[in-house]
Amino acid sequence: VQLQASGGGLVQAGGSLRLSCTVSGRPVSRATVGWFRQAPGEEREFVAVITRSGGSTSYADSVKGRFTISRDNAKNTVYLQMTSLEPEDTAVYYCAADTQLISSSRFRDSEYDYWGQGTLVTVSS
Repeated sequence: VQLQASGGGLVQAGGSLRLSCTVSGRPVSRATVGWFRQAPGEEREFVAVITRSGGSTSYADSVKGRFTISRDNAKNTVYLQMTSLEPEDTAVYYCAADTQLISSSRFRDSEYDYWGQGTLVTVSS
């Protein structure tokens, strides 16, 4: 399984970006896909996840109501729509996937087997 993350860039506070995570080697509907981010000097943190099969979604409190994770099975791609961006959202964003993850583990980055290369999001004030 390979993941390709894209869509990062520079945006002003209040703006929007859409990140994409294209999955190859496995139908995206059969993988739990999560987005994580790592700011400079910080540990990687959970952002959002969409589970395999049922496609239920969960979000970190810091992004709830502003970010939306979705999946396009035909394109084998998971999206992270980010709105009302804040300077605190500045980070490298990574997508990760796992085909056997149990639901309770979906927030932990250590539980994911496959990772994309990361895409930088910079939000200016």
